[in-house]
Amino acid sequence: MRTPLAALAALLLLAAPAAAAAQEADTPPPQVRIRPISPVVRFGKWALLAGSLGMNLAAARAHDASERTIDELETFCEADVTRCATLPDGAYADPVAEDLFQQTLGHDRRARRWLVGGETALLGAAALFIWEFSRPKNPPKNIPFEPELSVSAGTTRLGIRIDW
Repeated sequence: MRTPLAALAALLLLAAPAAAAAQEADTPPPQVRIRPISPVVRFGKWALLAGSLGMNLAAARAHDASERTIDELETFCEADVTRCATLPDGAYADPVAEDLFQQTLGHDRRARRWLVGGETALLGAAALFIWEFSRPKNPPKNIPFEPELSVSAGTTRLGIRIDW
């Protein structure tokens, strides 16, 4: 059973290059020109990735500053509970406590802006990576041989082309 299958496979492999050569003699090979990737894409993705990293680190630093300020406010309030009495509008009655609270809000807003910017840059970098990887590329020039596969009119041809 194996011998007829092996002989059939060998026959198909030997016949396919001849048929492909006959077909190639009739039609010239298509010249595919692929434009190279733009330097904006090639280097921009790395710049966006580095920018994202920097913005996310700045967001973490602003968040840490907010945490330190809120800890100062808690320490300030634990020393004397009357210092943290609030007015009817929700603000602290003590100006020092209110100032610490406003500083905390400012650090939180800054952290949020850095975080949104960092995540936006990360999405941009991901889009550029996907753009570059999805673009068709020319095959390298140093491949000594490559398999050829063609399908036409319900016939599949498999062959090997050797460039000398």
